[in-house]
Amino acid sequence: MPFRITTFLLASGLGGALVAALAGLHYLWLGAWLGAVAWLIVDALRAQRLLRVLRNDAAGLPSRGPGVWGEMAERIRKLLRTREQQTRQAEDRLQEFLAAIQASPNGVVLLDEQGRIEWCNQTAAGQFGIDAERDLLQHLANLVRDPAFVAYLASWNYSRDVVIDAPSKLQSHRGHVVRLSVQVHPYAGNRRMLLTRDITSLEQAEAMRRDFVANVSHEIRTPLTVLAGFVETLQNLPLDAQERSRYLMLMSQQSHRMETLVNDLLTLSRLEGSAAPPATRWTRMRALMAQCEDEGRGLSSRLHAQGHRLSFSMEDDSEIAGAATELQSAMSNLLSNAIRYTPGGGEVAVSWRLLPDGRGEYAVRDSGPGIAAEHVPRLTERFYRIDRSRSRETGGTGLGLAIVKHVAQRHGAELRIDSVVGKGSRFALVFPVTRLRQAPQMSVAAAA
Repeated sequence: MPFRITTFLLASGLGGALVAALAGLHYLWLGAWLGAVAWLIVDALRAQRLLRVLRNDAAGLPSRGPGVWGEMAERIRKLLRTREQQTRQAEDRLQEFLAAIQASPNGVVLLDEQGRIEWCNQTAAGQFGIDAERDLLQHLANLVRDPAFVAYLASWNYSRDVVIDAPSKLQSHRGHVVRLSVQVHPYAGNRRMLLTRDITSLEQAEAMRRDFVANVSHEIRTPLTVLAGFVETLQNLPLDAQERSRYLMLMSQQSHRMETLVNDLLTLSRLEGSAAPPATRWTRMRALMAQCEDEGRGLSSRLHAQGHRLSFSMEDDSEIAGAATELQSAMSNLLSNAIRYTPGGGEVAVSWRLLPDGRGEYAVRDSGPGIAAEHVPRLTERFYRIDRSRSRETGGTGLGLAIVKHVAQRHGAELRIDSVVGKGSRFALVFPVTRLRQAPQMSVAAAA
């Protein structure tokens, strides 16, 4: 009996301990499971917070916190910062590139695959007469109606460029048509880039070159033909002394005309090919005016028996900086033109004065026939003549005013021309203040 009780008690004690152990293990697993769930909830909240920040504002990432998510947030912040810097640098380079294209003297237009404007610089907008902002995504062919341009753009054969006239509202101040050279370059599939260039000045220069060669040939051929005819006459016909003397005088005039033409051409070539005159060499205006007076009176008496009423006035005794020979050439050309084209007995007045703003003005006024307004802008072109036959009669070469224009440009001066048909003309050279100074006064002893 005692054995059974003892055995029962032992069995009962072991069972309780086992039950207690099993109960403790259950609570331990329950706590571990609850802890794991709590950790997962906290981790999910951190991940949710990181995801919410990434969705809304990546710059608001929290500072590095504990755990893997903290390290991940820090690394993402660094990657984003690096990418922002790279993006900012790329945008800066793009803006610099666009600014460089905007500063280009040539026009640039970018077209999409349908021929619509994606971007253009201000040069192209001005040349085509479009608005760089308002006309974005507009078809360029609808804005530029030139048939040659429209056909060229639609041909997809861009091995050459096309030359078109710019819109009429872009005419230059001298009335010349603005000419544009357009070259298309495909890129990125069917996108196209248009490069435009203003070739107005090039075409004008080429036209001037052709005219210059033709005019020089014509101007030299005429006296040569006359000389050849007189030489043949002297060789083949028996002439008395008076006729021979007359023919020789005419031959001398023609040879003098050719010599004058060659000298004027050499003067123009020297003016265009040499450096600008220094502003350290000073010449007294009184000396230049005195030489002009001598040449003018001699030319007047030679061209017209009754001469002209010539007057020379100086309101100020100044010195002018520059090349004396060039200044003298320009001043003499203005005076000789006035004498040549003013009928005998007419009035030619030459003056030098200081303007209220300190600039100096050399002016030649005549009572000649005057010049129509449409001819005034072209007077300084080489060999341009209003009346060719009259110019040859007076002995002009058609280069005088071209020489005056070049001399004025080289000395920073301005050539002003005012003329009224039937009332005469006034040509003036206005020199800047920097080229003038008061002439030193001579002492009484030095003058004696």
